[in-house]
Parts: sequence; C-alpha cells; structure tokens
Amino acid sequence: MKHWNPRRSLAVLLAGWCLAACASLPAVDPDKTKEAASAVPVVKSANGELSPARAKALLAKRWSKNTLDLKAQAALEEAATGVPLIAGNQVKLLFDGPVTMAEMMKAIEGAKNHINFETYIFDQDEMGDKFADLLIAKQKSGVTVNIIYDSVGTLMVPQAFFDRMRAAGVHLIAYNPVNPAKVRGNGWKVNNRDHRKMLIVDGKIGFTGGINISDTYSKSSPFRSKSRPRNAKDVGWRDTHVRIEGPAVQAMQWLFIQHWTGQDADDLREADYFPTPVIAGDKLMRVLGSEPGGQYEIYKAMLLAIQESKKSIHITCAYFVPDEQTVQALVDAAKRGVKVRIVLPSVSDSGMVFHAGRAFYDRLLAAGVQIYELKLAVLHAKTMVIDGVWSTVGSANIDRRSFQHNAEVNVIVLGDAFGKEMEAAFRDDVKNSTEVTLTAWRARPLLNRMKEFASKVWDYWL
Repeated sequence: MKHWNPRRSLAVLLAGWCLAACASLPAVDPDKTKEAASAVPVVKSANGELSPARAKALLAKRWSKNTLDLKAQAALEEAATGVPLIAGNQVKLLFDGPVTMAEMMKAIEGAKNHINFETYIFDQDEMGDKFADLLIAKQKSGVTVNIIYDSVGTLMVPQAFFDRMRAAGVHLIAYNPVNPAKVRGNGWKVNNRDHRKMLIVDGKIGFTGGINISDTYSKSSPFRSKSRPRNAKDVGWRDTHVRIEGPAVQAMQWLFIQHWTGQDADDLREADYFPTPVIAGDKLMRVLGSEPGGQYEIYKAMLLAIQESKKSIHITCAYFVPDEQTVQALVDAAKRGVKVRIVLPSVSDSGMVFHAGRAFYDRLLAAGVQIYELKLAVLHAKTMVIDGVWSTVGSANIDRRSFQHNAEVNVIVLGDAFGKEMEAAFRDDVKNSTEVTLTAWRARPLLNRMKEFASKVWDYWL
C-alpha cells in the first residue's frame, strides 16, 4: 500500500509537502567507489569475521563468467554502505499475503523468548485482529512482545486497537507521531516515515519484504492462487517477502533496536535479543537499513549493481518514480547490451505515482529497456535480480520518498542458487503481464500524457 493512500489524512499530506526539502540523492560513481573499496570485502559468519582468503573463496563459488564479479561488487557495496556481508543463512522466498502471513503467524506461535515487530500498516480488520490476538496471547504466555508501527500508516486505525494490546502488556511505540503533542524529544518529523516491514522471533527467525498487516493483502495474485477474480474488489495483491534464519537475523535485530531507541522510547524489556548465532544455510547476504536523511545505503547498493551489470537487470517494482541518476544508469545499461526488463503495475492504489512513473517510459523504451505491466493484480513487490547472481528483496520502492524520507529495509543475497529462484519469479511476472511497446506508447491518448506531466511535477513528494 502506498505511503499516502487516499484514506490517509489530507492535512498530513500537505504537512509533508511543506516540510520536504527538495534535496538531491547522492551521486554514485563506481570508479570513485572502487578507489575506496578494499581488495576483499568483509564477510562475517556465526563464528566471527572470515579471513580474506576464505571470504574470497566463498564469493568465488557464487561467481560465473559473463556476470557481475561478486567479489568486486561486494567490495564496492561495502565501501559505499559500510555494511559487511554475512554468511551462513537460509533464505526462503514467500509470495503474496496469504502464504507470508501464514508463515509469520507460525513463527509467532512458536516464539519462546521475544517477538520484535515493525510495520508501516497494521489495520484493525480480520487479519489485523488475528495478528493482534496472537501477539497478545504470546505476551500473556511470558514472551516479550515489542511493536513499532508507523503513525501515518495507521492513521485511520482506532487507538483502541493498540490500547487493547498495551493493556495486555505488549510494548508499542508509534513512529514519528502525527500529533506534535505526542512527540518525545526528537522533534516533529511527520514527513519521515517508517516503511519497514520486519518480524524477528527469538533473534533466530526474521521476515522482511513488502507485506503489511491488512485484509488488503489477504487475496493472492490470481496467477499464484490459480483463481480468477470475479470483480475488481476481488483483485489480489502481488508481493514478495523473505523468511531468514542464520546470523543475518542479528543484523535485523540491531536495526529494530536502533529504531526503538531512536524514537526516545522507554527501554526495551529484558530478553535474550542476541542468542548465539548458528549456521542455518549457505546464503551470503547483506542486510541494509536506511533512515530518512541517512547514508542512502539501499539506493547506493541498487545503483552500483545496475551500473556494474553485464548481462541482465530484472526489476519488479510497485512504485517506480526514479531519479535522473537511476534512469541514466538503466539507459546506459541497455545501450551497452544488458537486457533490462522491468515489470510495473497496470493498476495501482496511488494514481499520481502510477502516472508519474509512466512519465519515464518513453526515454527508457527508446533506449531498449523492455517494460511490462502486470495484469489482474495490484503490484506491491519490490525486487531486483541482476545477472542472475545479485538479488534484493525489501520494502524500498524505486522512488525518492523511499530513499530520502522513509526508513526502509532490504536484504541482498549473492549467488546463482537464490538468483534462479528470483529469475523464475520474474518470469512468472512477465508471463502474466502485457509488454508496452514504444510504438503503442507513443500513440497513447492525450489525456494520459497530461496526467503523466502533471504527476511528474509532484514526483518528489510522492
């Protein structure tokens, strides 16, 4: 669901516009980044930091000819983001709300020590009540439950919904309260939102991706549920989440705790937040958390991967309003022979974002980028796979709001095994989409052109 949904308060929207400063995203020059990059990136495991030789060998296993040199790419990312790679993880792709929510509830039910939950939207509806009831039950059983929810994402949710959880002992904070009277010491920052979706159970299992807690996500995309919608109200949502086990979960835990303390909240209740990590699989990954006005970690990593691509760039994105640097990187990649394909929405819950993104179609199509629009589902996934070996799943859209004004979380997974799963998912998206050709696009109605122009004027604030 988009950040400024029509259900949300117009007053908050206008306040966000007024407070936003039209700052530019940082320039990302791979040549300059290479100067700062070390020969071998840092790789951490359950047993501590790997030696340079072991790190190099681990990355070499995941590299193949005619794709990104993963050792070089990992070093570039580390130089740009300051975040190390983490080895020894298991990563499971989850598609759409029903499957993801079932996995999340199963993990919550199995919690023994604590649950840390962070979300943009937590609605009071059938699905929201199920989650609330389950979290309350775990708190009453002696499991510590901490929740961060965004105050704009939950603006229309009755306060009684959260008060019921508080009364049961659940520890909750509203991120950057809309009401300035409720702000505790860190200033009124209504334009900065928490768009992360993270669930961490016992410090051992982590979930992240694009899915919020709402009935909106309870219907799967038709090509995954194998059922066709009877009417527009039954259209499902296409989204992607991941379930993670292994040392990388501790990196997610740090992000949650940093966010909690950054809100000037009460201290977290005592729990075993950092149990001894164990090797859970063979996935090598990086956990990137970005903050409003921070270091743009997710943006830098994505842009560097696009700039260094050699074979293919496959993007599935819900809200695509790229900045000039990203557009140029995609154009440059297509011109040097990289097969650039992007799956975007054909319908959206945010009309202005939908048309603002379409304003870039002509330039991209003219450069050879292939654009597809997903049918029969509302696209909400935020994924990218490059050269079949560099993959990312998370909460960040390709727009300036995500990169500049939202707190986001994305995970990067290196290697062709996970890359093949990502490529298979992308092929399913393409199969269930309609390609937009340059000829057809240039013949579109004048009214559509006017909507694109008007929306693009406001793209910074979308």
